[in-house]
Amino acid sequence: MTPLWQREPVGVVGLGLIGGSLGLDLLAAGAQVRALVHRPATAERARERGLASAVSTDPAVLEGCGLVLLALPLDRLLDPEPALLAALPAAAVVTDVGSVKGPVLRRWRQLLQAAGEGPAPSRFVASHPMAGTARAGVEAGERGLFRGRPWVATPAPDTDPAALEAVRELAEALGARWLCCDAEAHDRAVALISHLPVLVGAALLQAADAGGGEAGGAPEVGAGLVRALASSGFADTTRVGGGNPELGRLMAQANRAALLEALGHYRRSLADLEALVRAEDWGALERSLARSQQLRPDFL
Repeated sequence: MTPLWQREPVGVVGLGLIGGSLGLDLLAAGAQVRALVHRPATAERARERGLASAVSTDPAVLEGCGLVLLALPLDRLLDPEPALLAALPAAAVVTDVGSVKGPVLRRWRQLLQAAGEGPAPSRFVASHPMAGTARAGVEAGERGLFRGRPWVATPAPDTDPAALEAVRELAEALGARWLCCDAEAHDRAVALISHLPVLVGAALLQAADAGGGEAGGAPEVGAGLVRALASSGFADTTRVGGGNPELGRLMAQANRAALLEALGHYRRSLADLEALVRAEDWGALERSLARSQQLRPDFL
């Protein structure tokens, strides 16, 4: 059977990095894309960039869509506008792209259950394409963002299998690697490999800034020196820590418990390394770094 995203129009709510990239890839694949955005200026620029077949600030643009992708910031995803809920076609499959799944899955099942007239709660598929850059906004969308990247779904026990299959077909059409897992397991995993690195990268940037004043004879000399010497290794390590601060705050807020657990693991690992340096146990330090070297390919 022809996939849903090819048979019927696809709605995209939000045209930032993820939504804009979805629009570009879906258009290139031959889909009809109808996009809902918040501001008239965003709609105008999205049209200029060709991010969708139709772009509007009126939720009615979603009429007739068989699949609706919610590419909203976490705060707006967890507290959507009533007009958006009212505009969702009753037969549509609805999915999201948020980086935290447990709260989103619970919230949207409650919202759809309370709405009554829109899509059934079983037609909501919580999902998360694991792709991104440091850019944000209507200028950020790019072709091929999802190619080769994981796209994780976290269905509930009663999720409609046909709805889940519709989202899988879309993800794989965009070149993503499809995975399914429990929502809480997803949130614990992303706390370790996605949300924790944001805070670690931020801490490294702040440590370099604070310590820079002690690196030279005068504070301004040291501050300038650490910046002048920073190269690709420092850039790679701090990329996500220097990214969108609102996104980082929302991830921490929505995934607080799992992130605190991840920070505890990191604090203990850092303390172990500090202890080896203090003890001048260079052999043990090299063995620890060798273990890290062996572990890294499994995460790439």
